[in-house]
Amino acid sequence: MPRHSETKHLPYTPDQLFELVADVRRYDEFLPWVTAVRVRSSSETEMVADLIVGFGAFKERFTSRVHKERPRRILVEYVEGPLKYLKNEWVFEAAPQSGTNVHFQVDFAFKSRIFESLAGAMFDRALRKMIGAFEARAAALYGSSSSSAQSAA
Repeated sequence: MPRHSETKHLPYTPDQLFELVADVRRYDEFLPWVTAVRVRSSSETEMVADLIVGFGAFKERFTSRVHKERPRRILVEYVEGPLKYLKNEWVFEAAPQSGTNVHFQVDFAFKSRIFESLAGAMFDRALRKMIGAFEARAAALYGSSSSSAQSAA
């Protein structure tokens, strides 16, 4: 059951980072392995979306419910797909000097023991690549800062 939690300081506002993470429709433009997105429903506070994730010949559809508490928090809950469960949370906290402290957590488990063991072996590398993709997208959308993002945990 892969699980990860970290805090990063990024040189953007909570509003900017909230918008970036909440813009699920565009995930296939910058997130590795996301090949397609279909938003089933969307409102100011909630979205239900399907992500098609592909690794070579392997493709799976994940459906998630995204709870949006603008601009402070995004909580992702698993609806259906190849997982037993998925919990993903983003909390955006204005930093005292400038920028935002982003608190990120993900916890999930696959239904299949084979996928579970594969995910465990590749989890850290894949997670770093995806977090890097969010950081690169923020820099592309909002500009980079002279101070690079610092890991706080």
